[in-house]
Order: sequence, then C-alpha cells, then structure tokens
Amino acid sequence: MNSKNNIIVIIFCLCSFIILGNWQKIYNYIQNNRKIVINKNLINIDNKYKKTSNINNNNNILVKTNKFFLYINPYGGTIEKVQLLDYLDKLNSKKFFTLLRKNSDFIYQIKSGIIQKNNFEKNRFFNKNSKFFSKSYNFNFKKNTNILKIPLFFIKKNILYIKTFSFTKENYLININHQIFNKSKKPICLGIFGQIDKSSYTPEKYLDKKKNNISAKIFNNVAISTENFKFKKYKFSHILKNKEINIPVNYGWVAMLQQYFTSAWIIPKLHKKNNIYIKKLFNNIISIGFKSANYLILPGEKYNFVSKLWIGPKIQEKMSKVAPFLDLTIDYGFWGFLSRPLFKLLNLLFNLIGNWGFAIIMITLIIRILTYPLSKEQYIAIAKMNFLQPKIKKIKEIFSNDKEKYTKEIISLYKKENLNPLSGFIPFIIQMPIFLALYYTLTNSIELRHASFIFWIKDLSSQDPYYILPIIMSITMLLIQKISQNNFDKDDIQAKFTYIIPIIFSLFFLWLPSGLVLYYIINNLITILQQKWVFYKIKNKYYKKI
Repeated sequence: MNSKNNIIVIIFCLCSFIILGNWQKIYNYIQNNRKIVINKNLINIDNKYKKTSNINNNNNILVKTNKFFLYINPYGGTIEKVQLLDYLDKLNSKKFFTLLRKNSDFIYQIKSGIIQKNNFEKNRFFNKNSKFFSKSYNFNFKKNTNILKIPLFFIKKNILYIKTFSFTKENYLININHQIFNKSKKPICLGIFGQIDKSSYTPEKYLDKKKNNISAKIFNNVAISTENFKFKKYKFSHILKNKEINIPVNYGWVAMLQQYFTSAWIIPKLHKKNNIYIKKLFNNIISIGFKSANYLILPGEKYNFVSKLWIGPKIQEKMSKVAPFLDLTIDYGFWGFLSRPLFKLLNLLFNLIGNWGFAIIMITLIIRILTYPLSKEQYIAIAKMNFLQPKIKKIKEIFSNDKEKYTKEIISLYKKENLNPLSGFIPFIIQMPIFLALYYTLTNSIELRHASFIFWIKDLSSQDPYYILPIIMSITMLLIQKISQNNFDKDDIQAKFTYIIPIIFSLFFLWLPSGLVLYYIINNLITILQQKWVFYKIKNKYYKKI
C-alpha cells in the first residue's frame, strides 16, 4: 500500500514540475485559443448577418409594439419616425399622432452610436451612410412574450458593434445596449453618444390648428437635468443665438420638449464623466445629446454600454420612475407648486368618476368649500356696502363741500359697522393663482388632451368649438354683477359696468380651454348661490336701518 502511495506522489511531483516549467507556454496557448474562439464567433456573426442584410435603400426597419410604430433607418441606425398608437394626430382624426419624422421641411429624429477619441464630429465610428445589418426589417412581439429585442450589427476594421434595442409591453421606455467586440490586434478607445435633432421651426401642417399653434409658440424648448440641478430649460431662440453649450455630468437626462410629448435620453452613470451638449446644426436644427468618455478595449475583449430612451407622452406617474425629475418635463411654469397637487387631485377624482369634465366640477366644489370662509367675508362686505348706501349718500350730501370731514365720517361709519372694503379683494387674490394653476394643468397634462365631457365638448384642453360655454359664463357673470351692484343708487356710474365686464370676460374666454371655462361657470354658479344665502341672512338686519 505504501509503495503505491509513493508512486502516486512521485507522479504528482513530476507533473507539477512539468506544468510549472511550461506555464507561460500553456497560458499563451489558452489565451490564443480564447481569441480564436472569439474571432470564430465574430466571423460566424459576420457571415450570418451579411447574408440577411438584403434591406432595400428605401426600407426602414419597422418595430411594432402595443404603444408605437417605430422606424429605424438601417443606414446609421437612426430612429426617424415614431407614431404613438394611443393618441390621434388631431381630434376626430383616423391617423396616429406622429412624434418623430424626417421630411424635407421638418426633421425630428434620434441618433445613437459609438465614437472614437475626443473629436466628436470627425471621429464617429460610423456615419449616415454606414449600413447596419439586421436579420429582418419587420419586428413585433411574439405570443406570450413581454420583451422584444432588436439587434443591429455593424463591422468596421475588425471591430463588431452590436446595438440592441429592447422594448417592453405597455412602456414608452427603450433600453439600448451597445456591445463592442474588439477582434483586431490593437487596443481601441471608444465611447457612446445619444443625440436628438429637431428643426427649430414646425410647419403649420404638423400642428393642431384648433389649438392656435400654442404648442409651437410656447412649449418648444429643450431641458436638462444633472446631479447639480433638477431642471433647466433652454429656449430654441437662445440656442440659435449662442454657441454650443457643454456641461460635464455624472448622470442625468436631456429632453426635447413640446406641449404634451417629449423624447429624452437618460444618461448612464458610468465610471467616468459624461458630457451634455446643446448646439445648432445646419438649417437651424437644434441638437441636444450626451457623449460618454472613451474606454479602453483590449484585443479580443468586449465592452458593454447601456443607455435608456423615452419616446412618448408626458405621463407623470411613469416618467418619475424612469429617472429622477424626468416628470418635470411637464412644465407647469411658476405655478407648478399648485398645478402638480391640483392635477393629482383631479386625477384621483377622474379615477372615481370616469369623466374629466365632472372631475373639474368636483374639484371646483372642493376648492369653493375650502375657501368659503374667505368668500363669506367678501359677500358680507359687498352686502354691507349695498345696504349702507343710503347712509353714505346722506353723509355725502351733508359734507359735499368738505372732503376731509366726509372722509372721516365714512371711516367712522365703516368702523361702526365693522366693515373693511378691501376684504372683498382677498378671495379674488386667492382665486387667481388657482385659476392660473388649472390653466397650466389643462394645457400641459396629456391625460386631458382630447378628453371629452358631454354633448359637443369633445376636448376639454381645447376651446369650445361653438362658444356656448363662454356665452353661459358671461350670463353667470352678469347675474353676479346684478346681485353685487348697488340696489339703492342705480344711477351710479358703476352700474354701467354691469354689462361691459361680462362682455370683456366672455371675449377673453373664447379661446381658452373649455375645461377652464367650465371651471369658471361652476365657480360663478357657486358664487351666486353663496351670495344669495349670505345676502338673505343679513338683509333684515340692515334693511331696518335704511
């Protein structure tokens, strides 16, 4: 038994001595075979997808999901067209809303890829004439699958670049995986970029004329977010007049904004700094994007970069989960601190009622109930002023030639009756911010785009097509004026404004969103009822003094 063990030990020692003596050769052999395996795999990929690259020059790669039709140009791998299947182009239209497009008079497209060295423009790894290979030019979800992956292949100088678009059902977020295989004999240094190009001017034929081109005139901007600031917006006019903007960042996002929709690159958090850029291209095209630092890839090695892209509507709940502060692209402006909670309450009411118009009515009732104590003071002040007019008129007659004495007597009367004439303005001051916040909610929230109410109101975010609501609103304002005016001095010059003010307001409201006019009508009706109630309660008290 001992002899057998000794023989085993001797053999083990000899093998160990041989292996140690030839370790460098064995290591080199393994490494070479590893590279051969990688190269064979790459060659197989090259041959496989070169055979299936018979895509015509005029054919884009079409991706069909349950959220959009997306068209990728195989030359450059650029997303050139996106149609959103949950949204119509215009009210009562049969066409889907087209967010991205590339036409002779308008460009809105998204590019991505890899770059070499530091010169971004001159050292892109590929250009618009570089063709990607694909196994097909028509992709959609297979049965019982929730993920759709579309790999595009590009080969240059023994470097294989695979750009894989990943789509999930019920989602506007696209994951893009950039894989770089270095099968050359030299190390390479590469990074990635993501870019959005858009014409600074949008032709009228691409706009919803019923909205008076509001989306082109007000909402066209770009926005960025970094670790240093949540949200920063740049107007197109500012970009066209100034030089390129470059901002080093660790992470964040860049977005191209319009009224209800956006496209945004979510910048990956890598080991090195990224760079955000905003600039003007030829033909006044606005270009925004990011580029990463370069990373060393040794021969036979590969490197992965992952980036994310949002293309679609500005849905607060979903966008906030994609990236921090991405929901701020729903730009409510100065009144955002009111508009955001207002929309959340409005959305909650809609989920309970199922109709945005009735939700607006409910939110109006809630606001008026909460502000009733202040409104009550306003109505009391108006009623007292009306019922005290005989006394005021009498003081005016007695002290008509002594203004100083007249003023003292009026102030004394106000103190005696505990009346503050300025108290009537407080509810108005409170109502105006709510009114403006609701305006920005209606004109920015995608949920209210083409949201119908009843009968002829098919879009609460747009103006009343027959101007019926503005007319009703002017009638309610006329009733309020009638109730509030002085009943004891009807020849007063203020009575002449009883008809002028409702006319002015009705003209102003003709082109405002019908949802906002609906809010104002309900607000006025509540005012009429509350005023009647308050006037009734204090009428007897002051009527006996007249």
